[in-house]
Parts: sequence; structure tokens; C-alpha cells
Amino acid sequence: MEWMRKAARPVRRTAGAVVPAARRAWEGPGRERDLMVQASKAALAAWLAWAVVGWWLAAPMAFVAPWVAVVLVESTVYRSVAHGLQQLAAIAVGTATATAVALLLHSTMITMALVLPAVLLLGQWQRLGSQGVYAATGALFVLTNGPVTVAASAARIAEAVFGAVVGVAVNVLIRPPVYLRDARAALEDAAGEAQEILDAVADGLAGGEWDGLPVGEWHERALRLGRLVDQARSAIGWSRESMRVNPRGRRARPRLPADEAYSDALGVLDYVALHTAGVTRTVREITESERAARPAPELTRAYSEFLRHTARAVRLYGRTLADPGLPDGHDDDAAAELREAVAELQRTLNDLRRGLPGAVPDDPDALVTYGTLLAQAHRLADLLTQD
Repeated sequence: MEWMRKAARPVRRTAGAVVPAARRAWEGPGRERDLMVQASKAALAAWLAWAVVGWWLAAPMAFVAPWVAVVLVESTVYRSVAHGLQQLAAIAVGTATATAVALLLHSTMITMALVLPAVLLLGQWQRLGSQGVYAATGALFVLTNGPVTVAASAARIAEAVFGAVVGVAVNVLIRPPVYLRDARAALEDAAGEAQEILDAVADGLAGGEWDGLPVGEWHERALRLGRLVDQARSAIGWSRESMRVNPRGRRARPRLPADEAYSDALGVLDYVALHTAGVTRTVREITESERAARPAPELTRAYSEFLRHTARAVRLYGRTLADPGLPDGHDDDAAAELREAVAELQRTLNDLRRGLPGAVPDDPDALVTYGTLLAQAHRLADLLTQD
């Protein structure tokens, strides 16, 4: 009975996740609703293909049409079209090759032994992409379903073509997917996480003490921040692809940031991730090293204040990334607030820089460490003010 309970745990966890996901899909736009819509569209495409080919025309291998239709309700319209053409080419080549060899040799077993290796190798052709495997599928449909005839093979190709047309048409005409929201949310998430990390370090150093700080946790979060930026980069790629051959994309295109805007945002967030990891690494080294001299409490508090202003500037920058006005430059109010925050950050840096030599006059190592951090911070402030 114990093994049954262990086997049931993943099922219970999955079932427990279904209800919250369904609630989020019902409540508003998001990934869950997008997945639900795409699943419904795929089911509709299969039903339509089967209604025509299987129920109305009663084709001998009617399942080919709904099968192809389901597969081609892709995550973007561009992928539906591109993969549809590749898949049809692969199926046609596999079907035609198997038919020709079978009619020539009059032996299914010998034909399969000769044709399958050839079409599997053909499936590796770069032009067929990930759809190359369907060359072998087309050949197997020919060789494993009764007598081989030209008419039957032509019918299978026609069924595949019809299924592809239905799948692509459903994906194009019924709420074609657009991922602008995902790209902006990913950018905002990366900026928000950086702000939270910097605020946490600032709060920890605010008392001027270095003992007992969760420096390891801070640094681990900072290292993961780079992965969030990579996820944002991937989401931007999806949003770009979702605009291609997409009729809904024409309506969304005015809200789509220019390539330069996205590139600038990713450049800033890459440097934010690098700077944040540098801050947490230095704080950890000072805290954990027995030989490192602890900065004076007043210097620690000044550095904490600088981190707090940095976190605020990053948070405001993240808000501008989620703003629909990004293509034309940031919204005037958001841009003004960001410029004010960066100006305050720069004033804090200047004060810290002027006070640094007097705070650690006999400690060259400390000067080098804080000088590096200040140089990174100046670069970050410059990036945050770029339009």
C-alpha cells in the first residue's frame, strides 16, 4: 500500500495545481488562458478536419487529417505556416518514395528495409527542420495499411494537406497568439527581482553591522538574476516571432517596442544583473573573510543608502519597461520620475566617493574594492538614463 500512496502523490499534486490554473485562466489574461485557448483551438481543428474527411467523405485513413491539424496549431502563426510546409514536404517525400519502391519490388518487408533508413536520413535535412521525422511516418502509413496503390497514397497526401490547411487556418483566424504581454512581464520581473535583492542588502547593512547577514542567500539570488534576464531575452524572441504572418499582429504592432528599445532594455538588465552579483559577492567576501577589514559603520550606512537609491532607480526602470509607450521613448511622467531617481542616485554616489578616502585612509584593499563597486554603479546610473 505504501507504493500506491507514493505513486498517487504526483497525481494529487497535479490535480491540486489544476484548479488554481483554471481560476487564473478565468480571471484574466495570462499564460494559463493562452494555453487553454491554444488547446481549445487544436481540439476544434481536429474536429473540423475529422468532420469533413472522416464523417462526410469517409476517407480510408481519415485520422491523418485531424492528426496533422492538431500538430499544426502551433504557439505562433509563423511556426504553424513554416512547420506546415515542412511537414507536408516530408510526408509527401516519404509517401512517394515508399509507394514507388513498393510497386517496383512487390514486397512490403524488403521495401520497408530499404526505404526506412533512406527516409530517416532524409529527415535530417536542415530544410525540413524538426518536421523531418514525418518522412518516415508517411512511408510507414503506406507500408502498414494494406495494398499499396498510387490512388491510396495520393489520398493520404490529400488528407494531410487538408489537415494542415485546417490547422493553420484555425490558428490564424481564431485569436492568433501574440506574446507582447509575456515579453514585458519577463522584463519587469527581472528588474523587480534586482530591486528586491538590492533592497534586502541595503536593509541588512543599514545598521552598520556585518555579522549575521544572510550573504549566501543574497548572492544565490543575484546569480539567478542572470537567468531571469535570459528568460526575458527568450520571451522577446517569442513576441517577435508571434508578429510574423499574424493578422492580429497588425493591431498589436503599434504597441511593439522597436528592436533598439528591446536591445537597450536587455543591455541595461544584463548590467544590472552583473552589478547586483558584484555587490553581493563583495558583501559576502567582507563578511566571511577573517582578514578583511570591516568598513566603519558610517561608511556601511552610506553604502546602504546608495544601494537603496539604486534599487529605487531599477524599480522605476522596470515600470517603464512594462509601459505600452516604450516604442516612442518612455512615458513622460515615468521618464521624469526615473531621471529624478537617477539624479538622487548620482548625488549619493558622489557623496560616498568624496567620503571614501577619509573613511579608510590606511586600507588600500578596501579602497580598491569600493572603488570597483562605485565604478560599476556609475556605469549603471548612466545606462538607466539612456532613452
